[in-house]
Amino acid sequence: MARVGRWIRRVLDRPGSVDLAPYQRVVAEAAALEDEVRGRDDLRPATVDPAWVGTADFCAVVREAARRALGQRPFDVQLTGVLAMLDGHVVQMATGEGKTLVGAMTAAGYALRGSRVHAVSVNDYLARRDAEWMGPLYDLLGLTAGWVAEGSAAGERREAYAKDVTYAAVSELGFDVLRDRVCVDPADLVTPPPRVALVDEADSVLVDEARVPLVLAGAADPGTAQPEMAALVRRLSRGYHYTIDEEGRNVFLTPKGTDTVEKALGIDLYEHPGVVTQVNLALHAQALLTRDVDYIVRDGRVHLVNASRGRVAMLQRWPDGLQAAVEAKERLPASETGEILDSLTIQSLIRRYPRICGMTGTALAVADQLREFYDLKVAVIPPNRPCVRVDEPDRIYPTAEAKEQALLDEIETRHATGRPVLVGTLDVAESERLDEALRGRGLRPVVLNAKNDAEEAAIIARAGERGALTVSTQMAGRGTDIRLGGGDPEQEAEVAALGGLYVIGTGRHESSRLDDQLRGRAGRQGDPGGSVFLVSGEDHLLTAYAPDDALPPADPDGVVRDGRAGILVAHAQRVAEGVNLEIHRNTWRYTRVLEKQRAEILERRDRVLHGDAGAEALRIACPDRYRELEETAGEETVSRAARQIVLFHIDRCWTEHLGFLSDLREGIHLRALGRLNPLDEFNREAVPAYRAMLDEIERRSKETFEKADLSRDLAEQGLRRPTATWTYLVQDNPFGSEWDRVLKRVAGMLKRGRR
Repeated sequence: MARVGRWIRRVLDRPGSVDLAPYQRVVAEAAALEDEVRGRDDLRPATVDPAWVGTADFCAVVREAARRALGQRPFDVQLTGVLAMLDGHVVQMATGEGKTLVGAMTAAGYALRGSRVHAVSVNDYLARRDAEWMGPLYDLLGLTAGWVAEGSAAGERREAYAKDVTYAAVSELGFDVLRDRVCVDPADLVTPPPRVALVDEADSVLVDEARVPLVLAGAADPGTAQPEMAALVRRLSRGYHYTIDEEGRNVFLTPKGTDTVEKALGIDLYEHPGVVTQVNLALHAQALLTRDVDYIVRDGRVHLVNASRGRVAMLQRWPDGLQAAVEAKERLPASETGEILDSLTIQSLIRRYPRICGMTGTALAVADQLREFYDLKVAVIPPNRPCVRVDEPDRIYPTAEAKEQALLDEIETRHATGRPVLVGTLDVAESERLDEALRGRGLRPVVLNAKNDAEEAAIIARAGERGALTVSTQMAGRGTDIRLGGGDPEQEAEVAALGGLYVIGTGRHESSRLDDQLRGRAGRQGDPGGSVFLVSGEDHLLTAYAPDDALPPADPDGVVRDGRAGILVAHAQRVAEGVNLEIHRNTWRYTRVLEKQRAEILERRDRVLHGDAGAEALRIACPDRYRELEETAGEETVSRAARQIVLFHIDRCWTEHLGFLSDLREGIHLRALGRLNPLDEFNREAVPAYRAMLDEIERRSKETFEKADLSRDLAEQGLRRPTATWTYLVQDNPFGSEWDRVLKRVAGMLKRGRR
């Protein structure tokens, strides 16, 4: 019976099923108030009843405020989106529908209710741009807004977080939370208690990057690269010395490869597990990570490329061993490394907020994940004007060579008409190869990729001009609309007559949302436009996720038109999405127990930081010593020292506990060989380890307190904290843990079996 109930709820709560009718009625009522509100001299509410937010009068006021402050009168659909977000939903709105203004009006609504809002962006540029752009709107409503950027000092951050609305990149927000967690003086805290998170590009932040850990490290030291291992694996040949499991993203030495490595190192590999790890890391870096696809080298450093955005992933690195292996592969010095003091996944960061809402152009495809991981529903907001873009069916070719030739011909033909063309590539290397090939035909494309993403706003602004030819990696999160004619009304009509912007995808992504985001760059606000994707049977999507299936034969002109080909491409994409979802679920299963433990230890830490819990604990545990120190040093000095001692050992033991859990999870997959559930085994060991950690905090605190000389600096008595801390993001190991790789293979087999 319970299963039937859950099934009924799933049907009734299907993706995109949020009923817009109540919001549309309120917006219609607001239209009747527009003339009256326009006559008001002051739009600032004198006293705000929280129940007023979301009413017709509220909608009329924010519409008029936007008209006066920004010169923009919000469309009805924009106000509908505002009301849906004020109800705690994620809204899906097409490109060019004015999501920035919708976000600002929503943030104003929450702020007028008395809730501080963190407007979560994907990068510093958009955070600052949106805060400054929407600033006049907030001013008119009597609200304040600020932003946090990577270069903001502690005082500037504290000031920005004190505003009613704070715009910040998700990484900067997370780093501030992590730094606050090791503060030893309440006056040094920067972030206020979380209230409302309003997430831009919600699918990217909440799903694509959900597993990305933000890290606070201390005692930074130069890393240790392994140049000799890198040199060794460079000499190995695929198929002879090692084989690659494309679907599982793994690489294995063959018996011949093992012999070669052992002879080169002069050891028996399996008697030296540490060396095995180093060889495997070097081999993964050499065979599975590709320069200008997974990373670029710039200014003598390895910079990771964000796969979902096609740009440099600022501050991101792989786990230390893999990062050092890639640096050794590229013959670069090892970057600094350090002990992890604490970490926080983006999913855990956002889930701290009692209220979450967001907006994006492609939420519906991840509606199930938004509901599963955040209990969020999707409201699909119709466009202000119907979309008239012509989306052609995929053109499928048997080989990559045939596809590339057709791609060049298609670009040249479309460009010759004067119609602006936007070509979306899958990675940096492909964008540069295509640029070279087009220049060989006498064309002059403008390239936007991870190597020049600082110029992106200017490049995108010109992409809709007559004759423009733009080659770009990911268009997600670019934050700038492509206007036909570049905003020139006369040229806009001319470009529209040519058919508008034409988007060409050089292949299907592993996520259908990335395809939709690229396609959505054409046809904004009812503009004409067109799109097409070119696919080959040798594309990674098909070789990795449908390796056992072949395309039907091509027609005489070289194009595969058999309907089964399109079905196969869609199937491979669904498999890819399913595999990534299962890895997300698996990560979250392991993370949940850690998050519960982190919440409890932070609660204990806050009681020590903001009160006398540390002093009281030591007074009870060491009554004689406490009285003795009070008599010699005074009550205030002893209380302050007790706080510092307990905080130090909480932080130190938590760091050690994180290290233990990391090692435990990395090796837990081996339990499956004994028919044990790795997740159950992880929890079985993680829970008693946490209890042991609490006992250890108490033991160490008592020991230090008994020996402490309060006339001297405690740092000189073993309580020295890191002289410096630094922050970075750990991009998921692209190969996952060994258990993740097993999941990939099993998921792939199951998907194929269901066909």
